[in-house]
Amino acid sequence: MTSTELTAKEIYSILFDGGKINLSIDSLQNVEASFNFLSQFSKEKVIYGINTGFGPMAQYRVDESDIQQLQYNLIRSHCTGTGNLLPGVYVKATMIARLSTLLKGYSGIHPEVVSLLAQFINNDVYPLVFEHGSVGASGDLVQLAHIALALIGEGEVMYKNERRQTGDVLRELNLSPVKTYIREGLALLNGTSAMAGIGFVNLIYAKKIADWAIISSVMVNEIASAYTDYFSVGLNAVKKHKGQNTVAALMRDMMQSSKRIRNREEVLYKKRPEENYIQDKVQEYYSLRCVPQILGPVFDEISNAEQVLTDEINSVSDNPVVDHISKNVYHGGNFHGDYVAFEMDKLKIAITKLTMLAERQMNYLCNDKINNILPPFVNLGVRGLNYGLQAAQFTATSTTAESQTLSNPMYIHSIPNNNDNQDIVSMGTNAALITKTVIENAFQVMSIYLMALVQAVDYLKIEDQLSDVTKKTYRDIRAIVPRFVEDTPKYKEIAEVNTYLKNKNITL
Repeated sequence: MTSTELTAKEIYSILFDGGKINLSIDSLQNVEASFNFLSQFSKEKVIYGINTGFGPMAQYRVDESDIQQLQYNLIRSHCTGTGNLLPGVYVKATMIARLSTLLKGYSGIHPEVVSLLAQFINNDVYPLVFEHGSVGASGDLVQLAHIALALIGEGEVMYKNERRQTGDVLRELNLSPVKTYIREGLALLNGTSAMAGIGFVNLIYAKKIADWAIISSVMVNEIASAYTDYFSVGLNAVKKHKGQNTVAALMRDMMQSSKRIRNREEVLYKKRPEENYIQDKVQEYYSLRCVPQILGPVFDEISNAEQVLTDEINSVSDNPVVDHISKNVYHGGNFHGDYVAFEMDKLKIAITKLTMLAERQMNYLCNDKINNILPPFVNLGVRGLNYGLQAAQFTATSTTAESQTLSNPMYIHSIPNNNDNQDIVSMGTNAALITKTVIENAFQVMSIYLMALVQAVDYLKIEDQLSDVTKKTYRDIRAIVPRFVEDTPKYKEIAEVNTYLKNKNITL
C-alpha cells in the first residue's frame, strides 16, 4: 500500500486474506514533505486546529507553548463513544481508510503516525471503538478519537482476542506511541474514515448475500420446475438495465446443468391445448419469475456503492488540507460524509428488498396452497404433531420487517449541533451502521430460507436433478443441518448456517 489508489481487491486482501501493508519510501517522503512544509508555513499565521481551538472554539487563539497539548486534549476529550464495540474487521477497515487519506500527503502529519497505524493494521491490533458517536461531519470524530487514543499509547485495544491496555501491547510488539507535533490529533480525527471503512465491509457482505440470493433463487425455481424463458436472453435483453441482464445471465449459466427447469416451447407450445383449466401454472409467482427484475437494481446499487466507497477511501477527507506542492493550506469541508451516507441508505434499501424477496420465496415453500407440491412449512413429519419450519418462518418474517423499518434514510436526518457550527450533517456513520444491521438481518433470513430449500429438495427427492451449483449448496447445508422430521431446537443450526454463508467464498 502506497500513496497510489487502493483498489477494492487490495482492501479485501488486507481485511480477509492476510494481506500486509508495506509503506513505500516515496509515500513516506511525501508525508514528510507535507509535515516539513506545514512546520514552516504555520509560523506566525492563524491556521485552524493548529493554533486555534476546534469547532466553535476556533475563534480562540492558542499559545505556541500549548499547541502540542492542544492535540492531546482533542484526542482525549473526544473519546466519548457509547454502545456496542465495533467488531475488529470494521475497525481494521476504518484504519485502512484513515491510513489511505494520510498517505496522500495532504495532512501535515509526522511520518511516525502512518508507520504506527500500518503496524496496528499488520499486527491486528484493534483499538476499542464504539458504534455510537459520529454525526458524519467534521469527520467521524468520536470513533477516530478512540483509534487516535491507542496510537498515542493510551486506552485499550483488542489483541489476539483479548481486551488489553494499549501500552502493554505496544511494549510487547516493541512499538512506540506517536507524539503530537503540529496537528496529528486533528488529522487523525477529521475525516470520513469510520463510515467509509464500515461501508466497505458492508459492501463485501452485500456482494456475498447477493450471490446467495442468486443461488437460492435458482434452487427455488428448480423446486417449482419453472420455465427457462423467465431468464432468457430474448426476454431480458429488451430491458436495457445492466443489473437485470447480469442476474439473468448468472441464473442461465447456473441452470444449464439443471434437470428441473422446463422449456416452455416443449411443454406448452408444441401441443394443442384441449382442457379449459390448465393444471400447470402458466406463469410462476413474481418472487420466482421476476428475480432478474428484482435483484437487477440490487446488483446495480452494489456496483455503484463500490465506486463511491473506493473513491471515498482514496480521497483526502481532512480539514484543513495541507498542500505542500502549491504551498498553501485550504480550509473547507472534505470531512462531510454525504456521499457515503447517501450510498449507505441506498445500499440498505437494496439489501432489504433482497431480504424481502428471500422471505417471499420462503413463503412460497411454506404455503402448500400456493406451491401445490410441498407439505405445509416443508414439514417432513406428521402434520399437527410436527411443525417443520413453521416457527422459523416467524423469525424470517419478523427480521425482514425490522429491515424494512431500518431502511428509512439517515441522509436526510440532519440535526444541528456543536453550537450550530455543524448546522447540517450527513449522519453517514449511523447510515453505515444501520446498513450493517440490515445486511446481518439478510444473512439470518437467508440461513432460515436455505434450510427450507433443502427440506423441500428432500421431500421431492430431486437432489440429483439440481444444477451443479445448487447441488453443492444443498450438500453443504445438509452437512450443517441434517434432514429433520422430528421437532428440535434450531437456533444453533441457524447460527451455523449463517456463519457458513458469511465465510464461504463463492464466485458466480
